[in-house]
Amino acid sequence: MMQPKVDKYNERQNPSHRAVCDLLGKQIEHNLPRSKGLIWHAHPVSFLGDHPVVGYNKQKPGIRLMFWSGADFGEPGLNVLGKKFKDESVFFHDTSEVNTSWALA
Repeated sequence: MMQPKVDKYNERQNPSHRAVCDLLGKQIEHNLPRSKGLIWHAHPVSFLGDHPVVGYNKQKPGIRLMFWSGADFGEPGLNVLGKKFKDESVFFHDTSEVNTSWALA
């Protein structure tokens, strides 16, 4: 179950973005059951121990799903956005764009 603060974050989004946030949150919980979802730097992030693994937030291009160290995944749908953490991201506007067959773990 998502943390209440994560639910509140999702509730503040417009209806289509809220649906994307809810779906991403459920997928993260399903694929990373040992992770702990928190609000970190004002948006939902899931941690394994003390390490951030995956998070999402609202940006101008849509809902950004970000993977820390994602550059190591070799997934063609992810775009390298950061160099310091080797993070990679993908943006969504609608739940139909989310590939729920991806395994996060």
